[in-house]
Amino acid sequence: MTNIPILQPDEPSPVLEYNSAGASPFLLTCDHYGKLIPRALNDLGLPTSEVQRHIGWDIGIGAVSTRLADMLGAHMIAQAYSRLVIDCNRPLHVASSIPLISEATRIPGNEGLMAAARLARRQAIFDPYHQRIAEIIEARIARGQPTILLAMHSFTPVYAGIIRPWHIGTLYEHDTRLPHLLLKALRNEPGLVVGDNEPYAVREGSDYTIPVHGAARRLLHTGIEIRQDLITKDAGQREWAERLARIFKALEPPLLEQVSASAIAPATARRQS
Repeated sequence: MTNIPILQPDEPSPVLEYNSAGASPFLLTCDHYGKLIPRALNDLGLPTSEVQRHIGWDIGIGAVSTRLADMLGAHMIAQAYSRLVIDCNRPLHVASSIPLISEATRIPGNEGLMAAARLARRQAIFDPYHQRIAEIIEARIARGQPTILLAMHSFTPVYAGIIRPWHIGTLYEHDTRLPHLLLKALRNEPGLVVGDNEPYAVREGSDYTIPVHGAARRLLHTGIEIRQDLITKDAGQREWAERLARIFKALEPPLLEQVSASAIAPATARRQS
């Protein structure tokens, strides 16, 4: 399998862009947008039903993010292939980068991979996606366009038998500027159960997009997790996009004050080798 190119010329690019001319300060990323598997990988030995589950992609978040990008006039960059092929929000050295097991599902096509096979996945999918995010941010910095990073995700309502009560969560590690403003705004929304670093927290050792593209450049940033059962259908996707658009439009003026007052890290921000 290592002698076969991971992506054939007629297969989709791993990098999806939407509203690339958007002038908004908000920049959306969607690491787990897609659930494609390259033909060369033979579905990773999985039935389609497994790839369609939450282990294969972040259900619903692509549609929410696309609508939100429209409503904000924001640029969005997304990744088309399943996180089971290579997870674009995991450092390359961790076990969950190319998982052997996801939740309770064994991934046969990820077993026994040699270094060359792992590198081929990285070069075909992971590197182009993150290189493009870096290019976009560096171009924005060069032309003086303020940038606020929104890393968009969704989460399953039940994981390993544990019910998750939150409707939405904000994720962060050290920089609490945007997450705390967003938490306050979300908690003012009637009927919402809002997670503060729930159901996940950002950690440099286990996450990639926020530490590398947000924190390393000292951009204002937050992770957003929406519960998947709320956004599986069109009505829910529209509702959440409208809610977030309204909140972020209200937050934009105070956030821009912080952007103008904060130092931007050099364009040579840390990248994982």
